[in-house]
Amino acid sequence: MNVDMTTALPPTANPASAKSKATVDYNSFLRLLIAQMKNQDPTQPMDSTQYVSQLATFSQVEQTVQTNTKLDQILQASALAQADSLIGHALTSADGVTSGIVKEVRLAASGLVAILEGGAEVAVGPGVTVKNAS
Repeated sequence: MNVDMTTALPPTANPASAKSKATVDYNSFLRLLIAQMKNQDPTQPMDSTQYVSQLATFSQVEQTVQTNTKLDQILQASALAQADSLIGHALTSADGVTSGIVKEVRLAASGLVAILEGGAEVAVGPGVTVKNAS
């Protein structure tokens, strides 16, 4: 079956906006499904079970994207809770080279970054040691 994807996409979709969207909404899926039905060979129509299968697959992908979004939110909330507990404690980097008292903590895309009193920045992750300042 050959489907012209330019007719299958919604009128407002273009490659740039398609890349910026992480998900496709249900209406876009239905437009694609209708375009697929319009462009199929009438002598060999697609089996209805294939449509149901596509709908189920789309639903699974949509749920997975929503789950990932929620998990990201939970991880950010957990990181912010952890950040508060680091301030004022002695921190040593995983390689043992950088250490000092944590003055502030910043949440970066890669995770927590502790800023020490001397201005050094240490990514908080596996191998980093945190102790009470004495």
